[in-house]
Order: sequence, then C-alpha cells, then structure tokens
Amino acid sequence: MILVVFVIGYCAIVFEHSIKIDKAASALITGVACWVLLVLGFHAVPAHMTDYFSALSSFESQTGATSFTLHDYFDHRLLHHLQEIASILFFLIGAMTIVELMDSHHAFKVITDRIATTNKVKLMWILAILTFFLSAALDNLTTCIVMISLCRKLISDQKTRWFFAGLIIIAANAGGAWSPIGDVTTTMLWIGGQATTVPLIFELFMCSMVCMVVPLIILSFIMKGYVDRPHENEEENTSTTPRERALVFMMGVGGLLFVPIFKTVTHLPPFMGMMLSLGILWVATEIIHSRKIYEEKSNYSVLNALRKIDMPSVLFFLGILLAVAALGEAGQLLTLATVLEENLHNIYAINIAIGALSAIIDNVPLVAASMNMYPIAAAGTTDPWLSQFVQDGPFWHFLAYTAGTGGSMLIIGSAAGVAVMGLEKIDFMWYLKKVSIWALIGYLAGAGFYILEMTLMHRV
Repeated sequence: MILVVFVIGYCAIVFEHSIKIDKAASALITGVACWVLLVLGFHAVPAHMTDYFSALSSFESQTGATSFTLHDYFDHRLLHHLQEIASILFFLIGAMTIVELMDSHHAFKVITDRIATTNKVKLMWILAILTFFLSAALDNLTTCIVMISLCRKLISDQKTRWFFAGLIIIAANAGGAWSPIGDVTTTMLWIGGQATTVPLIFELFMCSMVCMVVPLIILSFIMKGYVDRPHENEEENTSTTPRERALVFMMGVGGLLFVPIFKTVTHLPPFMGMMLSLGILWVATEIIHSRKIYEEKSNYSVLNALRKIDMPSVLFFLGILLAVAALGEAGQLLTLATVLEENLHNIYAINIAIGALSAIIDNVPLVAASMNMYPIAAAGTTDPWLSQFVQDGPFWHFLAYTAGTGGSMLIIGSAAGVAVMGLEKIDFMWYLKKVSIWALIGYLAGAGFYILEMTLMHRV
C-alpha cells in the first residue's frame, strides 16, 4: 500500500498541470500518508531493521527508559529522517535567501554585463561550462539557484529560459558528480570512506565532462537564433551603486564558496555554514544601507528577500523526501538493491540501473542502500568480484557518477532539478519532451566513456 500511495502521489506530481493541483500539496499528502501506512500497517519491526531495533531498545533501557515500544521506534526513525531532511531544507532556504538578496541589489549585473553575446549556441556553452565548474566548488543545488537567477537576467522568453534551465541541471549534476563536495551522493561516498578525493576526481572528471559536452555538441548543430534579453528600466540601473553591487556579489559568492570549506574544517552539516554566511551578509547589508531612509533600505533587506523565496518548493522537498524515507523504512529500497544484485551481477549494469532509478526515486536513499548492501572490501583481495568494492574501486566511483547524473533525466530526479522546477515553474511533461533525451544521451555517453576508461586502465 505504501508503494501504491507513492506511485499515485508521483503521478499527481507528474500531471500537476492537468489535475490543477500544486505539486507541493500532492507531495505533502503523499509523504504523510506513506508514514501513516507504515505506522498503522506494521505490527512488528520490519525484518531488515530488527538488529537496529534491538540495539536501540537496549540503549534506551540502559538510559533508564522503562520500555521501548514499536511506536517509540517509528517516532525515533521519523525524527532521524527529519534531521536529514531539515538539514537540506535549511540549506535550501539559506541559499535561496542569499541569492534573492544578491538579486535585489542587482549584483548579477557584475556577470551579465560581461556576457555580451545573445547567440543561443555561444550562450549555451558559456552557461554550461560556468555551471559545470561552479557546481564542483559549491554544490549542484546552490549552483542551480544562482544560475537560474543569472538566466533571468539574460533570457526573457520563458520557454527558451526553460530549455537553458534544463541544460543547467544537466551541467550542474555532471559537475557535482566528480567533486567530493559537489553532490550529496558523492559526499556520502567520500565521508563513508568508499572514495577518496584525488582518485575520485582523476577517474570521474572526464566522464562527467563527456556527460555535459556530448549533448552540447549535438545541440550546437541544431540550435539556431538569438535570445532576447529582459528590458531593464532606468530605475533598476541606478537603484544601487556599482560598488554596492560588486561588494554584495563578492560577499554572496564568497559566502556560498565558504560553505564546503566550513564543512571540511568543522565537520558540521552544510546548512550551518550556509546560515553563518547568510548572517554575515545580513549584517553587511544592514551596514551598507544604514544611512538610507527606511522605505529605501527595506527593499534591500534580508526580510524582503525572505518574502520572495519559493516556500512551495521547500514544502515539495519535505513531502517527497518523507515519502522516499518511508519506502526505505518499509524495506522497498533494500529489496530493490537485492533484486539488482541477483539479476545483474555486473557492477556496470547495476550502477547504470541505479542511475536510471535515481531519476524516479531520490538518489540519496538509493546510494545509502547500496552502501549497506555492498560493504567496502579489504584492500589486496584476490576475489575478482570483491576487488571491485575496495576503497576507490570502480563500483564506488561509477556509483558516484551514475547516481549524480542519472537524476537529470527527469526534472524531479535530483535536488537541483526540483529546485529549478520550483523556481521556474517548469512543467514535468515539458521537461520530459524537451530535455530528458539530452540528459539520457549525456548520461549514456559518460557511462560508456567510464567503462572504456576502466578497460584501458586494466581495472576490469
């Protein structure tokens, strides 16, 4: 029943415009309904979680709790997932607020004034390459938020901007896959010890580049014409000084770049670094506009930026991640990982399938299930199968690529896609018809390049 509810909710999200119900509402109902069915439908701990329940129950009894019931267990698991979900949501809120604050100061003119071309092909390459490398330094979610704001300053036509937004999703996910801090799934493998920094970058950079470049090369022969830039009135050009724009731009981008550094140094969740960056930028903008009258400086305040962020997208995230967490708790994702192993028994086929599934199901629980299904093998093992699961083995690196880039094939297949969908109100079916094919071509091209690369390196 949980699976049935998930599929129905997923269809409601897909056909949002046909049924005229906002996807955030469908996602929230689906997420809560899945957990209600989980709590009411299970009269014992799911089989795959019995050891965890025993350990938790034992710990609770040692701390003085009189008993640890099944309902206590589900409460504990819900709060566990909510901790992870809340980290993503606060990170998203912080990033969106910083970008909105930069936008209100017209800080993106620092870049848009330097991009003179209106040729679609040239602009496509500029935005894609900028996104690819920026997502490796920041992460794909933050990069997409920044780049969509940039696109709004460069492209006026909505459908043209949607198509460029789709290419930005492909480039951001490809750029995030080869960096330990660029995508949440790659970060999971990095923190878990399955992959280390230098080998990961060395093996995945080129295949990630191929994933982005191949669709762009094909589109370079298909795409024609020029883009129309949005009209800027005189008030927008004079409302902030060039010095204020440059300062807010540097502090905003610097604050976003600071987040992965903060995480590496402190080992605290990324949202803490994002909140620190937001707080510093908040203080700076208050000081910058301290001498202006209230009516004038209120347009540049964080409070005004908070009113503009897309809260329905945040609630959509909450609902869909709750639903996927319920599938994980019910054992559906573990069953899926087991089926893949039993039927494919080939690391490349397994990972390509996981990447394809990540377009439908969030890639985080899929990677988490894979990490649990396939423990890290001991270095120097002589078993040909197990040798592919050693630290920095081909299974883990290819998993980082497929899980990171496979989500581009559907707009709700990655956190970056979901954010763009909310920001630009892109229709699911429009993306499926216009962008998914290019994401699929890039995904398969990068996967093929990696397999060829491993073959030439005599790793298979």
